[in-house]
Amino acid sequence: MKKIIIKIFFVIALLPIISFAQDSLSVADTSVVDTTFVMEKSAWGAVLRSAIIPGWGQIYNESYWKVPIVWGIGGWFIYNYIKNDKDYKNSQQIYLRTQDIDDKSDRDFYRDQRDLFAMYFVFTYLANLVDAYVDAHLFDFSVTEDFFRHQPMLNIRMHF
Repeated sequence: MKKIIIKIFFVIALLPIISFAQDSLSVADTSVVDTTFVMEKSAWGAVLRSAIIPGWGQIYNESYWKVPIVWGIGGWFIYNYIKNDKDYKNSQQIYLRTQDIDDKSDRDFYRDQRDLFAMYFVFTYLANLVDAYVDAHLFDFSVTEDFFRHQPMLNIRMHF
């Protein structure tokens, strides 16, 4: 269990180092007007919002449909954590009274289930942060079909 927690800590600690992204993209233009791409949404702002309240980064990125999914999955894991914690405490009291091996296995089962749901919640929380970051970077891009030339075309909103 400690090894998993240490690995998760190192992934979280190294994530900002390996995920440097370009905040602005210069677009070459042959005309006189210099066009520079500026992102409308801040990726780290979306991550910070989602870190404070899960789903807030998705609201910031206008991906409203993802918020009930984040809250539903997170709520389900919290509910199961609380339920298994209560069952663990009850089975621990029973085991302390009886010292029966079956009661001990019940206690260990509920403790393991409680710990698993805690890890599932942490992974859901981290996925929420990653989704907010990626969605903010992809906010300005849309791929549409150019029906006259039968080629896909990438539309980029430009700010002059």
